[in-house]
Amino acid sequence: MKTIHRIFIFVLACAACTVSCAAETEQAPNIVIIICDDLNDSIAGMGGHPQAYTPNIDRLTARGVRFLNAASNSPICGPSRASLWSGLHPITTGLYGGKQHQNRWYNNPVLKGKPTLFETFTRNGYRNFATGKIHHNGHERTEIFGNTDGSRGFGSHPNFGPLPNDGKPENKRQGVLPPWWPEAHRQNGGWGDGFGPIQDLSEYGAGYGWSMFYTGKPWQFREGHNRDLMPDEVHAREAVEFLQQEHPAPFLLTVGFSRPHSPWYAPQKYFDLFPLETVELTPILENDADDCAKILTNQQDLSEPWGWHKYQKIMKNGGEEQLRKWTQAYLACVAFVDDQVGKVLKAIEARDDAANTLIIFTSDHGYHMGEKEYLFKFTPWEESVRIPLVVAGPGVAQGVECARPVALLDLYPTCIDYAGMDSAYELDGFSLRSLLENPAANQWEGPYISVAASGSKAPFKADQPARAEDQHFSLRSEHFRYIRCRNGEEEFYDHRTDPHEWTNEIENPAYKGQIQAMREAFEQFLKDA
Repeated sequence: MKTIHRIFIFVLACAACTVSCAAETEQAPNIVIIICDDLNDSIAGMGGHPQAYTPNIDRLTARGVRFLNAASNSPICGPSRASLWSGLHPITTGLYGGKQHQNRWYNNPVLKGKPTLFETFTRNGYRNFATGKIHHNGHERTEIFGNTDGSRGFGSHPNFGPLPNDGKPENKRQGVLPPWWPEAHRQNGGWGDGFGPIQDLSEYGAGYGWSMFYTGKPWQFREGHNRDLMPDEVHAREAVEFLQQEHPAPFLLTVGFSRPHSPWYAPQKYFDLFPLETVELTPILENDADDCAKILTNQQDLSEPWGWHKYQKIMKNGGEEQLRKWTQAYLACVAFVDDQVGKVLKAIEARDDAANTLIIFTSDHGYHMGEKEYLFKFTPWEESVRIPLVVAGPGVAQGVECARPVALLDLYPTCIDYAGMDSAYELDGFSLRSLLENPAANQWEGPYISVAASGSKAPFKADQPARAEDQHFSLRSEHFRYIRCRNGEEEFYDHRTDPHEWTNEIENPAYKGQIQAMREAFEQFLKDA
């Protein structure tokens, strides 16, 4: 796969080695990875929602490098995380997201037996601990986090609760939609559509309360701040407890937060940050999808095409006002998870070895907020593919932005580079270290584009890698996005003049050269696969 990527690489001049003998003897750094779920570019400086409130993430950004063009390699939970923790592109593994709840990464014939990032670190003497959503929910293999001394290395599993529950046995596990919603919307939605502030549900009648999604066990809201912890608060607490301990070796700490993944419930104080009458909708162009690939918009040819349905449910049950309420809930959940990130950062900063700790903050993929009449992820458009990525730590430039296209699969090689390790197999990504230490030089070994894959409805066999030619692909350079669908339909956008991807320029002769270069790169990409 690395040979596939190298066709995109600029010819770089050899740089003189700058690593001193003293640096070679320094202790390897601690590494902390914080990953959110469904977090789009709604953090300051990313050009996303202007009202997002993320002071803790902003604080990390001020002392690190923010990547403006970071991409998910497959913008949906399962394959994105499989790619991230293996350092392998979906084109290598054939894991694109088809039936992702059943098609688990550890059964993939390519990934089977390959040591994950966590196993590589423990085998090389690091102390490991992880908590929350690391792989896709239900795909966890806790044994991969085990330490050499036999300790488990994994805290609590993720949970998308709490959920409103009406006490009926058939709703015990998945709950119901909020009882304060109109009946028509409640009848046409699922647990994943729910949003609103955590509150006392007893006023809605006997049996109403909160429950947890996986277990169906009650979750208690008593009054005000007197409530059970939400899952992300538990994960933050476990991470802080780990950070407050002394460890005999450098450590890898991975914290997976579920928010802002659906259902979008958060404490009332986070909703209060965004009074409903002041909430702005994301810029939405009427009939925006008219010039997009018909296999996507008309045929909805994604293996999980829920975004169009979710948007229509919102618009048919409250219209723009309901979309505004959803936007408020998304922003509230972003602010909520930022608070959890702040707890982890504070615990890192309190450590004696804080200066020798590399911190990586990111998300598994983005999320549409109504653009192209879509409210989900998994599309090849910017809103799904683009992710926040901030890195800070020893030797990393401070308060700098980098526009070079990079991807999640670059994090595995970055981590082992800083830790001074080798991978047991060839990775598809490239270390970001040169970009982190000297972003202004804009030089690294990696490609000048990122490549993301969106799985289609094409049939495949679960025990075999899916075919690349049956999927949809999105290529992103610093200024352009090129989309190639499996039926040959194409899209092309110029982000210098069209940051919202409102105008498909595929037929515009002014872009003939750039489009042809992308086509050739993509054809070579498939040929070498």
